[in-house]
Amino acid sequence: MKLEMKVPVVGESISEVTVAQWFKSEGDHVERDEVICELESDKASFEVPADASGTLHLIAEEGDTIEIGAVICTIDADGEAPSETPKTAGIAPETPAPAAAPEVPSEPKETGEVYEMRVPSAGESITEVTMGAWTKESGDFIEEEEVIVEIESDKATFEIPAEKTGVLEIVAQEGDILEIGGLICRIKVMTGGAKPAAGSPAVEAPAAASAPAGEASHASGHPSPAAAKILAEKGVSPEQVSGTGVGGRITKADASSAQKPAPAAKPAASAPAAKEEAPVAVSADRGQERKKMSSLRRTVARRLVSVKNETAMLTTFNEVDMKPIMDLRKQYKEKFKDKFEVNLGFMSFFTKACTIALQEWPAVNAQIDGNDMVYNNFCDVSIAVSSPKGLVVPVIRNAEKMSFNEIEQEVVNLALKARAGKLTIEEMTGGTFTITNGGIFGSMLSTPIINAPQSAILGMHNIVERPVAINGQVEIRPIMYVALSYDHRIIDGRESVSFLKRVKELLEDPTRMLLGI
Repeated sequence: MKLEMKVPVVGESISEVTVAQWFKSEGDHVERDEVICELESDKASFEVPADASGTLHLIAEEGDTIEIGAVICTIDADGEAPSETPKTAGIAPETPAPAAAPEVPSEPKETGEVYEMRVPSAGESITEVTMGAWTKESGDFIEEEEVIVEIESDKATFEIPAEKTGVLEIVAQEGDILEIGGLICRIKVMTGGAKPAAGSPAVEAPAAASAPAGEASHASGHPSPAAAKILAEKGVSPEQVSGTGVGGRITKADASSAQKPAPAAKPAASAPAAKEEAPVAVSADRGQERKKMSSLRRTVARRLVSVKNETAMLTTFNEVDMKPIMDLRKQYKEKFKDKFEVNLGFMSFFTKACTIALQEWPAVNAQIDGNDMVYNNFCDVSIAVSSPKGLVVPVIRNAEKMSFNEIEQEVVNLALKARAGKLTIEEMTGGTFTITNGGIFGSMLSTPIINAPQSAILGMHNIVERPVAINGQVEIRPIMYVALSYDHRIIDGRESVSFLKRVKELLEDPTRMLLGI
């Protein structure tokens, strides 16, 4: 019986693959589940196991690009392996079978099942993720619920635990972008016993299937088609790259991380030769480094451009005399910290002032939904925080009901989570108004971009001592410029200017916030 093997479905957006490498040749005998070739898509490389035991007949050659569902080879399932033991009743083998090794209870057993792990759903608005660092390698034994890889979405980073116990086969590499449901890895399921000792067949099998130890492979030093293209664009020779793929093959990841070596220093030449080469001399420090944009960075970029194109964004400015707040902080900051175990910062004053002004000018706290304007009777204030992976905007829920110390504690809590990459998706969605503080980086003035679908954002800036007129006298005061960017489709000029003026009044006379006037 002749069995046709076809290219499997590897993701909704992938329509074709390239045959990267055959591990078996025409006419070879193959065993069921034995890896026979490696296929490569535009997102990942993956190995294809034989669907049956028999004689292999190749149809697609290395380097061929074929569509999903196309036949890559056939297997004559009637063929028998030369070393197969006769199964006919009454016929004894010429050489006695070796005695079975005693079974070690502590060693797990293979079940024959290969379990596929796929990208889990990470939220309604998330359609793709970026693979992070693997904590395990292909061929490692893993336990169920053991964390094996980190995945990054445009909103959060989360760890993926193993769904089965067994031997790991990595499919998606670090940096690959996968859609929800995309294949991450395969697990050769094992049951019973504890983790196998190093050198046991269960652990060594995947490595042996890839390339026998100490045995030269024709794939060694040869790039896959996608890797060859990347190396050609970079001007890097395959001999200068160390392959980490099966049999030493140069993968797309190897090519992406490869750097063109700096030109070697040339020995001193005669004066005429030096003069002739001088016009084309290039400094060795003129290097370039190419890095993939993270999922978070790509999403932020897409949304910022979308906001600029889809809103009627305008910015109004004002200035705030920070002396009253600074005097108040100086007077009470020690007592505040002793009682609440948190510093009294500027953010609680600005958040409190904004929530009061938002309730007085509800259009600034509203948003557009289709042909409707949605007004919120609560103030969920988003606070822009710079994290190692980019700008994130966690939300302080019901900020209008919070005291100064509650706001400060929540700001510190969210900032620490952001910098540790521990923010959840729920903590970064649903805000109604945003505050961003570019002043901590030294910004004097800017026009912040609205955090859609919100309709306004307040920008804080650095505090600089400037001469101002106070009661007819020139005084030096700590002044901060503040900016309100707003969507003119829902917020009129009167509302935006009045809102910012109200925030200024509350900040320059903080007792108003306590008295509600």
